[in-house]
Amino acid sequence: MPVRDRIAFLASPAPVAQEALRALTGRYGQTLPETADVIVALGGDGFMLQTLHATQALPAPVYGMNCGTIGFLMNEYAETGLTGRLAAAQEEVLNPLRMQAVTANGTHHEALAINEVSLLRAGPQAAKLRIFVDGKLRLPELVCDGALVATPAGSTAYNYSAHGPILPIGADVLALTAMAAFRPRRWRGALLPKAAKVRFEVLEPGKRPVMADADSRSVRDVVIVDIASEPAISHRILFDPGHGLEERLISEQFT
Repeated sequence: MPVRDRIAFLASPAPVAQEALRALTGRYGQTLPETADVIVALGGDGFMLQTLHATQALPAPVYGMNCGTIGFLMNEYAETGLTGRLAAAQEEVLNPLRMQAVTANGTHHEALAINEVSLLRAGPQAAKLRIFVDGKLRLPELVCDGALVATPAGSTAYNYSAHGPILPIGADVLALTAMAAFRPRRWRGALLPKAAKVRFEVLEPGKRPVMADADSRSVRDVVIVDIASEPAISHRILFDPGHGLEERLISEQFT
């Protein structure tokens, strides 16, 4: 088993996470993330995503402990026995999505998303989108509240709330899911190969403004959004044995 004694603890601002930070650093010490064997994130799934983005250039994997309201990417919190849990933890590797968005004034924006990239209507009228996959027009017009492309790790988040499919980690697919589709009526989306490149074009953007969001980083008034998996970036996440992301994705479908 790997030795993971040098621990960098990071915590969300929530009082319960800050209390856990004080308890754990008092017991196990504190190491800088740049020199740590492992980074322990204390909070909920939102803070876990922030930590993964902030530490993606560092060699240490990230182990989350739930001190928040949602913990799909997290392990259970316990103050004792942490070094043994870290040594026995199993690793999952995730590749994020890269979003490239163009706004109505011609500005270009880029962002990475571990969970999903979503397009959402930003006005009183439904969004009107055109969808290309690998350069081929697949849907000339989708009238909806929004649409998203989700990774397997994000398939139980916003995607699941929008009635999208849950994706096993090893499936090498992405979920393209519509939110409240009006036309085509009740269109639920599609499963795409992980290597697929998706383009959304916003129709009537002045009348029907749309915003794009990549893991809570938003761009308003988009007219074109390109989304593709980024294999050059790998996020290493640690889970307790028997409670890994693959098991959680399967279990979620039977609850």
